[in-house]
Amino acid sequence: MENPFVIVGKIKPEYFCDREEESARLVRQVTNQGNVVLMSPRRLGKTGLIDFCFEKPAIKNHYITISIDILRTSSLNEFTYLLGRAVFESIGLRSQKVMKRVVATLKSLSGSFGYDPVTNMPTFDIKLGDITNPAYTLEEIFTCIEQAEKRCIIAIDEFQQITSYPEKNIEALLRTHIQHSANANFIFAGSERHLMNEMFLDAARPFYNSADIMMLAPINEDKYQSFVKQHFEDSKRLVDAQAVHTIYQAVEGNTYYLQKIFHDLYAELEAGTTCSIVQTNKALQQLIDENHQKYSEVLSRLTLPQKELLYAIAAEKRATQITSGAFIRKHHLKSASSVQAATKKLLEYHFLSTENGAYYIDDQLLRLWLLR
Repeated sequence: MENPFVIVGKIKPEYFCDREEESARLVRQVTNQGNVVLMSPRRLGKTGLIDFCFEKPAIKNHYITISIDILRTSSLNEFTYLLGRAVFESIGLRSQKVMKRVVATLKSLSGSFGYDPVTNMPTFDIKLGDITNPAYTLEEIFTCIEQAEKRCIIAIDEFQQITSYPEKNIEALLRTHIQHSANANFIFAGSERHLMNEMFLDAARPFYNSADIMMLAPINEDKYQSFVKQHFEDSKRLVDAQAVHTIYQAVEGNTYYLQKIFHDLYAELEAGTTCSIVQTNKALQQLIDENHQKYSEVLSRLTLPQKELLYAIAAEKRATQITSGAFIRKHHLKSASSVQAATKKLLEYHFLSTENGAYYIDDQLLRLWLLR
């Protein structure tokens, strides 16, 4: 029997937990020619939700879907490369006629395509260095999207990454292309809420008021309880409701960590046995142990003030007024200016997130590791 607690790859509908309202809203918005900003902390299921929606008949049967993750990009050149490859694979490979049109449109890359010796059809052997004028190539890519035989829905994951690119006016450049696109709608997914809010809610920024804002919260605990119970019972196993509750609270409903723990427990327990709170706690501690080396190495790169602030915020869970004298004295920090400098870097490094004046560590496992 398949493990129903999927942690990698696309999730079959029968193994997808809840998100009924969110998926209906997302499908409704993009199929009615609207753009969506999808925000949530990392590993809460943004990508899984998008993939799930893309498999819905209302989208799959009528649209071309394109997805890219730009978290690891650091320039417009890399962004253009990823989008170009995705457009080539999603639009160009649909037929020989379309392929030839796509290659002809990408004039700035015409000398860089490879060719399959059997079919004599172009292959995307483009290298980053082949994109010498990314702004021009980007214009050609959007022309390909306009010429696609079906309307496109394009998901860009970790969209806030474009704010770190060294090139100027990236937001304005992309906004212009997207605004003039008559054959595509976009899902802008992001995990850094303060950056996404600045991009889409600040009247002075190009993307202001250009998309429907959608916040993805943790899956409801009762629904996740039912999900776990049902799949354990289907395989002749039982699970203690308190065990699920304890783990849910410990990782604050983080979808990936919940799925990872119950994936491992499901594989470990035999039919006819019950998953107890002792076993779920052991699985959680094991997961923390597995990440010990990674977190140790990451922390070794931080300065002492940055580490001290991270430990202080871990202890508070949600920390407010972190430059106040009371907070500094309570956690034996150096000074308000030191805290400000450390905060800026920890936000930059994605260790911290902020919401409504509160700072928190959105990697719940890192927080548990720090507390331990």
